[in-house]
Amino acid sequence: MNGSLKLLGLVLVFSGLAFPADGIIESTWSKNDFALDTNPASQFWRGARPVYMETDSHGQRVPRYRTEVRTRWTDKSLYFLFICPYKELSLKPNPNTANETNQLWNWDVAEVFIGSDFKDIKRYKEFEISPQGEWIDLDVDLHKPHHEDGWVWNSGFEVSARIDQATHVWYGAMRIPYSAIDTRPPTPSNTLRINLFRSQGPESHRQEIAWRAPMSDTFHVPERFGLLKLVRKQR
Repeated sequence: MNGSLKLLGLVLVFSGLAFPADGIIESTWSKNDFALDTNPASQFWRGARPVYMETDSHGQRVPRYRTEVRTRWTDKSLYFLFICPYKELSLKPNPNTANETNQLWNWDVAEVFIGSDFKDIKRYKEFEISPQGEWIDLDVDLHKPHHEDGWVWNSGFEVSARIDQATHVWYGAMRIPYSAIDTRPPTPSNTLRINLFRSQGPESHRQEIAWRAPMSDTFHVPERFGLLKLVRKQR
């Protein structure tokens, strides 16, 4: 990111929408795709620039669940890695990792909301992964009364997950075909609209965690999204 974007409080204006400097994620380029893994110490993930999810849905700090997220891109794919500290997991019995799990959001998940349409911000894609490696992807259209019906769409994305019970951290990785998100080819300086979320723990004391707090009881507030920018070089 150039020096001007580092100035605290500076606002980037893009297509009529304003984004504070801390609302920008930079995804770093990789020449090659890789076998999906959840090891943050791997060479691939060391090349990413981390961001952190550290508030609840209404902007209150939740330091116990501060979640690191890394992202990279290639000429074909967009990758995400979630590093998720937990206290108690809420896991779906009899997980099915071969097929899509509808309503996966009722359990522990990490989520990416991402879209390329800056004219109609109510249209975007949603990708979820559970600690057990379950998954769901949705084509979200908030103009419709039941946007969750978008789960019948399939992007072809892949996931990998593992739980480290000794450290109380779970890891989830995604590889999303870039063409499922954007009609443009992936190119440095491409910009997307994005937000990141987690749901943690049983329903009786569930903790929601956000990158950009939606300031609502629902995550689906596209006005609160930030930006993801494809960048060529690592720092």
